[in-house]
Order: sequence, then structure tokens, then C-alpha cells
Amino acid sequence: MKAKIIITPKKAVLDPQGKTVQNALAHMGYADVGAVHVGKYLEIELTGSDREAARRHVDEACHKILSNPVIEDYRFEIEG
Repeated sequence: MKAKIIITPKKAVLDPQGKTVQNALAHMGYADVGAVHVGKYLEIELTGSDREAARRHVDEACHKILSNPVIEDYRFEIEG
């Protein structure tokens, strides 16, 4: 199985990296870009066969280690 994880800044949190990318795109002629949010994407190979246990473990890892739940949201899917 494989976990695909996306971590993004919360909507209420200032995203200076996203704002920088947005400004760069505008200067390059992409004026129709309203907002940019920069986050992280991770893929984790899982060796177990219990899908529900894998979901619990990935959720726990995201909450405790991979993201900062104060300023970031995360979502994931388990494949395979």
C-alpha cells in the first residue's frame, strides 16, 4: 500500500511563500492567478496489509510528526 499525503497552510495563516509565487506569476504575465498556497506532498510505502490500521497510523504520523496542526491542514489517501 501507499499513502499519498498533502499538507497545506491553514486558510487563516499567512503563506509568504505562496504570496511570493503569486507575485512572481503576476510579473510573468499570469495576472489571472488569484492565490497560491505552497505546501508539501509526501508518498509513504506501507508494508502492512490492514487498511484501517494503515489509515490510523498515517493519520497519527501526520498529526504528530509530518505536519504542524496549529498552522497546517493535511489530507491523505491510501492506495493499493
